[in-house]
Amino acid sequence: MPAVCMMTKIIKIDPGKPDPEKIDEAVAILKNGGVIGFPTETFYGLGTDARNEAAIANIFAVKGRDFNNPILVVIGDPGHVDLFADDIPAQARALMRRFWPGPITILFRASAAVSQKLTAGSGKIGIRLTSHPIARELSRKLGGPLTATSANLSGAPECSTAAEVLAQLEGKMDGIVDGGITPGGKGSTIVDATVSPVNVLREGVIPAALIQETLARAS
Repeated sequence: MPAVCMMTKIIKIDPGKPDPEKIDEAVAILKNGGVIGFPTETFYGLGTDARNEAAIANIFAVKGRDFNNPILVVIGDPGHVDLFADDIPAQARALMRRFWPGPITILFRASAAVSQKLTAGSGKIGIRLTSHPIARELSRKLGGPLTATSANLSGAPECSTAAEVLAQLEGKMDGIVDGGITPGGKGSTIVDATVSPVNVLREGVIPAALIQETLARAS
């Protein structure tokens, strides 16, 4: 059944100076298994605690998304990658040093702690150390990874403002953090670091040529 809330709570936060009390307000929703919209360095994401199986299922219900589609996560602390990645190959470390925090999502072999709903049974999990101050603080205060699939109905346009998110998902999610306009344009670049050489699955904000140049210098 689709997730339906009586009302979507709107929490306005200035990304230039995130109010800790408002961050805590949004994190309280996450800790209770709720789903929120929040700004990232590309578009608005749809977030819940990526360690909460029931909350992850709610994400699929909110979006009307098929369980065969994986969901990436963002982290606010570099140490959080170890919570979900089974190992970190040398090529992945080179990309992390060059581009994190920033708009590159790296696929790692998923640890046993990762829900198969996030991996779609692939055994791989996409992780990004976010550079957005609000997303970063949400993950830090949550103490772990936060789902960051795009905040829209499955198949609908991605959203760069809280108003656009609400137009699609109001009443379906528990809250939204209004952090103003996000850059939009291209999404994060997605690379698979479980294979060698690294495979660029989606060219986004960071060009594939720059990925290859970075890896060549590291080898």
